[in-house]
Formats: sequence, structure tokens, C-alpha cells
Amino acid sequence: MLLVGVDFGLPHFDAELEELSLLAQTAGMDPVARLTCKRKAPDAALFVGSGKAEEIRLLAQMHGAQEILFDQSLSPAQQRNLERHLSLPVNDRTLLILEIFAQRARSHEGKLQVELARLQYLSTRLVRRWSHLERQAGGTGLRGGPGEKQIELDRRMIDEAIKRTKERLLRVKRQRATQRRQRERGAVYSISLVGYTNAGKSTLFNALVKARAYAADQLFATLDTTTRQLYLAAAGCSVSLSDTVGFIRDLPHGLIEAFQATLQEAVDADLLLHVVDAANPHFPEQIAQVQSVLKEIGADAIPQILVFNKLDALAPALRPAVLGDTYEVEGRQLTRLYVSARRSDGLDGLRAELARRVLQARGGDMSTGFIAPLEGDVR
Repeated sequence: MLLVGVDFGLPHFDAELEELSLLAQTAGMDPVARLTCKRKAPDAALFVGSGKAEEIRLLAQMHGAQEILFDQSLSPAQQRNLERHLSLPVNDRTLLILEIFAQRARSHEGKLQVELARLQYLSTRLVRRWSHLERQAGGTGLRGGPGEKQIELDRRMIDEAIKRTKERLLRVKRQRATQRRQRERGAVYSISLVGYTNAGKSTLFNALVKARAYAADQLFATLDTTTRQLYLAAAGCSVSLSDTVGFIRDLPHGLIEAFQATLQEAVDADLLLHVVDAANPHFPEQIAQVQSVLKEIGADAIPQILVFNKLDALAPALRPAVLGDTYEVEGRQLTRLYVSARRSDGLDGLRAELARRVLQARGGDMSTGFIAPLEGDVR
């Protein structure tokens, strides 16, 4: 597979295509070469222009690449034109993420969400996928009038499948709403883990509630929301803790819409634990991407704690002097706590801060100050 990225002057452009390569490997693909170029705007026909398209074709031949993968989203026409020019399958970042989600979904709800996103994506690609666009004979026998084009039949079938899948997801959403109302009646404080994919949300979730949710050092290791009770001794009560799907740059809007039922856990939370990979040099951009998705789903006004995870992976010179301070995000000063979910460093301080937030929400004694004392501060 040949990876292609186009720099349009945006600040988050990945010049090394590292994230696209990780996504491809997560989907079971083998990148053999990479190519980047700069343009002021996409070419309407070939996205990269005819000259660069020819360079891609020659590079693919040189390395024996069997497929071309673009780091940006392609229009159906651009995809079709590139395949004709290159004589190779051409796919984009959106389809790659859909493929990963299809591989990783385990629950009934997750599979429905992936299917809906896949159908919505496919509905825009019929012009590329079908060449038999001649009209079929209508009526009974050969004398019938002209029937529908095959593409019209396909589009109608997909539209009906989308409608059925949305109805099934709506039932799931109602079930989740019922469960949330039950938690609200029981006055259960709700916390949701959010963050960029591979920031360590599931590892932190397991460390806090002693669960066995799947966690791995890969993108989109888990897709399905898992909720457990977390007992906070300092608050004298249990809270509801949910692990949600990770976010990523240029997450397809169709996926955000399709995963609305899962992301609803974040929308309805009392507090968000925004997990950040502290060892990733691009963490400011990742924070910005998560904030963008939170705005899109209407969860940006919910109180947040920034949990800078993977403290153990930081070089000694980059480790913080203390494990608790504040960090500015879009003009807001947010509480920031450093932890290592893998080694359980800093978790006592995180539990103490969560207990403080619960007591504050219930009008408890807040005389202890801004942040509960943190054990294991690095001096």
C-alpha cells in the first residue's frame, strides 16, 4: 500500500504520515511507501493534479503497491478518476476509519453504528462502484417500458437499509435513556472518559474500577461504551464511570452522527475526564481535536479534568515537578493531573479530586482547597 498526504497549509498536517500509517497497520494493511506534496487547493478531477498523479503511479509500480491510500477525504469523482488514471484501487482516510470500526465493533449497538456509517458513506459512492448503468427492462416480458437504472435501484435499497438501521439505533438510544434516568433517580454522579484514540482511556478505566475492558497500544482498541461503578471513599459514595470511543483528527461526520448513542454518555455526564497522551509531542493538537468533537456533540460546556496519562513514558527532563496544576484550553483554566494508568502512579490524587468534585456537586465541605493533596509528587 502507498500512503499519500497533501499539505494544504493546515496546521495539523502530518508530514511523516505517521498516524495514517498506524491506522493502516491497525486495519491489517502493510504500507510500503509514502509520498507527500503541497497544493493550495485540491484538484477538482484528480485531487493532486495530473503530474503528481503520474508520480504516484510510478512510485506504486516501483514498490509493488497494490492500493493507494490518501490521508484526506476524496470526493466520489476524484476517487473514480484516480482509479482510472492509476489502474489501482484508491481509498481515503474516511473509508479506512470505517474499516477499522467495522473490525472492532463487538456489541450489537456498535455494529449497528458502524453499519449506519458504512451505508451513509456507500450511498455517496454509487457513481464509482457501478458500471452497469444501462436501463433494465420494466414490466413483465420484453415489451415493458424502460425501468429504473441499476444505480437508482441500488440507491433505493441503501436508503431503505439506512432507514431500518436508524430505527434500530433509535430503540437502543431509548434503552440507554431509560438506564440514564434510572441513574439520575438514584442521584448517581456520572463521569465519562473522553480523549484522543490511544491516549490510554481503557487502561485508566481498568485501573480505576478494576475492570477487564480490552486495552491495547493501538488506535481504536475499543469502540463500545463500558460503564462501571467507582467507589470513592473520600466522598463516601459510588459514581458511574463510562469509557467511550476515542476521537481522532478528521473523524468522519457520518461516524459522529452514527455514534451519537455511544457519545450520548459524554453529553449527559456530570464530569468529563479528558485523557491526554502526555508523551505524544502533538498533544496540544490532539486536545484541540477532542474539543472540536465535544463541541459538535454538544458536550463542550461540561466540566473537565485533564488527565495527562503515560507519565512513565516521559523523559526524566520532561516530567513535571508536581502532579497537579492547571492548563489553559480555549480560554478556560482546567485542572490537570499527571498519572500513569499502567503503573497506577498518581491515581490516588485523581480519586481525591473526583471525590472533591462529587462533594462540591452535593454541597459538601470544600474547605480543603483547589486540589486534594497528591501522593507521589515528583520533586
